[in-house]
Amino acid sequence: MALKTLSAKAAAALDKELMSTGAFSIDQLMELAGLSVSQAVYRVHPPSRGRRILVACGPGNNGGDGLVAARHLRHYGYQPTIYYPKRSKNDLYERLVKQLEDLEIPFADDFPSALKSADHIVDAIFGFSFSGEVREPFPAVIQALGETKLPVTAVDAPSSWNIEEGPPKSGVGSAFNPDVLVSLTAPKPLVKHFKGRHFIGGRFVSPTIAKKYDFELPEYEGIDQVVEVGAGGQKL
Repeated sequence: MALKTLSAKAAAALDKELMSTGAFSIDQLMELAGLSVSQAVYRVHPPSRGRRILVACGPGNNGGDGLVAARHLRHYGYQPTIYYPKRSKNDLYERLVKQLEDLEIPFADDFPSALKSADHIVDAIFGFSFSGEVREPFPAVIQALGETKLPVTAVDAPSSWNIEEGPPKSGVGSAFNPDVLVSLTAPKPLVKHFKGRHFIGGRFVSPTIAKKYDFELPEYEGIDQVVEVGAGGQKL
C-alpha cells in the first residue's frame, strides 16, 4: 500500500500551522529536518565508504536544512564541503554559516571542482516550494547532478522536479534521478516517479496534525529520526 502524500500547498500550510498553533520556531523545524537528513546519509553512506560529503545548498529553507545536515555530518566524522552560491542575509542562515565556519568546514565557489573531490553529494538546492524555471547558477549544477556517477541524496525533493508531477520532460533536471530521497514530514506526490532509496524524516509532527492533513506518521524506531520506505512511497 502506498503512503499518502502531501501536496506543496498542504505542506506549506502544515509548516505554517506548526509555527503558529504548533508553537515550533523555524529554527527548531530546520534543526530537526537537517538532523534527519544527516542520519539518512549516515545510513546509506557510512564513513567507511568515504568521508567527503559535498552539500549543495539553495537560498531558501531547503538550503538551510542542508547547512544543518552538514554540521551534524561533521560531528559524525565526515569532511563536508558546502556549495552555497546564493547566501541568504537572514539572521538564521547567517548563524548556520557561522556555526559551519567555526567547525572549519570549507565553502566551495566552483561546483565542478568540488565534485571532483567528493564521495557523496547532498542536494539541498530546492524543496517543496520550488516552481518555475531554474535560475543561475543552478542549471549547470543540476545538470552535473544528473551526470555524476557519485551517489546523491536529495532533501525533500530532487531539485528542479515538479512537486506534483516529478522530473521535467526535457531540459534542466530531466536526467536527474538521485539515489536517495529524504521526504520531510511526509512524501510529496513526486515520489511516484522516484526509483531509489526513500526515507521519511522530521520526527516532530503530532498525531492530531497528521490526522488533519490526512497522512500517516511513520513508525520511527528508538532514537532514529528517519524511517526507510519503499520507492514510490510504498511501505516496506
